[in-house]
Amino acid sequence: MSEKSELSAALKLKMVDQLSREELVKIVLAQQKLIEKLQLQLEKLQERQPSNSKTSSKPPSSDLIQKSETAAFDNSKESESQPKRKAGGQLGHIGKTRKGFGRVDRYQISTPESCEHCGSRELSDPIGYSKQ
Repeated sequence: MSEKSELSAALKLKMVDQLSREELVKIVLAQQKLIEKLQLQLEKLQERQPSNSKTSSKPPSSDLIQKSETAAFDNSKESESQPKRKAGGQLGHIGKTRKGFGRVDRYQISTPESCEHCGSRELSDPIGYSKQ
């Protein structure tokens, strides 16, 4: 506390000491009425604003599903400025694809080590080849 606030608090205490008991009771009753009035206002305000997980200690699972205000605001902006388009390639747009390589470096012939059926290691025909 600063010196000014300490002095004003001391002055208030001296003034309270000079008041009679009836005057102090009147002050306390007036404060009690003010507290009750403020509590009623607080309850009315809390009833008007629904509580959810963001404004209270309730878990998010207890919230009802509702659209957020920011999403509604963003959608209104978007619909005014641009027409909605479908996802993916758009009509009239020329696509680009990756082109293959012009030459093959090597061929690799794949042969099994043994036959699946009889287990023989003497196979004459390759089963396929791959390009790299």
